[in-house]
Amino acid sequence: MKFKKLCFVSALSLFSAASFAQDITVFAAASMTNVLQEINKDFEKANPQDKVTFSFASSVLAKQIEQDAPADVFISADTKWMDYVKEKQPAKTQNVHNLVKNDLVLIAPIESKIEAKSIQAVDFNKELAGGYLSVGDPSHVPAGKYAKKALEYYKLWDGLESKLVRAKNVRDALSYVERNEAPLGIVYATDAKVSATKVKIVATFPNESYGEVVYPAATVSDKAEAKKFLDFLKTPAAQAKFKEAGFYPVQ
Repeated sequence: MKFKKLCFVSALSLFSAASFAQDITVFAAASMTNVLQEINKDFEKANPQDKVTFSFASSVLAKQIEQDAPADVFISADTKWMDYVKEKQPAKTQNVHNLVKNDLVLIAPIESKIEAKSIQAVDFNKELAGGYLSVGDPSHVPAGKYAKKALEYYKLWDGLESKLVRAKNVRDALSYVERNEAPLGIVYATDAKVSATKVKIVATFPNESYGEVVYPAATVSDKAEAKKFLDFLKTPAAQAKFKEAGFYPVQ
């Protein structure tokens, strides 16, 4: 009798644990792939009952949320796409705040001989020499939008528009340079850091040329676990991981 009672209690405990376990789906900018996976190791260690699934892309995620994709957290590399989600799904989009910032940089393959102290010092026509400039597609990818704005600031856009490789996200833009398929690319500083053995930073675009790369974050479901994960990203431990990856805090 005692054995049966013990089995019943154990089964009830297992059922209770399973019933409280939650899947958390995070839609996030491609440039956050590595850092969020690292932070999630700590989150799941602290919350073993929760399982986080990531989808990394770019503007396509905002469109999917608009169509009621089952996301719980959204992190964009562009405030405009967060504004878009807020407009299309106002009831769902809550707890919006700016998470971290990033920088925009010009990169080249690690073996490239190019040296420059500033963007103005780069002779794009010479360095491209029949090759292409790799960027996120400026029509919808945040990194590409920032790149276009910066090139327009330096009055380079008209001359370079026909020489672009338009990648579907910033990590794809990075990959073209990694494989030496493009002699130059424009990505975030954190992407260049992830690939430091394959690419090098030629120069950093000053903020006045494109604005600021700000990552807004929000919950897009009413799951308590979504808010819990979002709050975890603001903890000192998570912020230390962001800093280590090359992101920096919003002042």
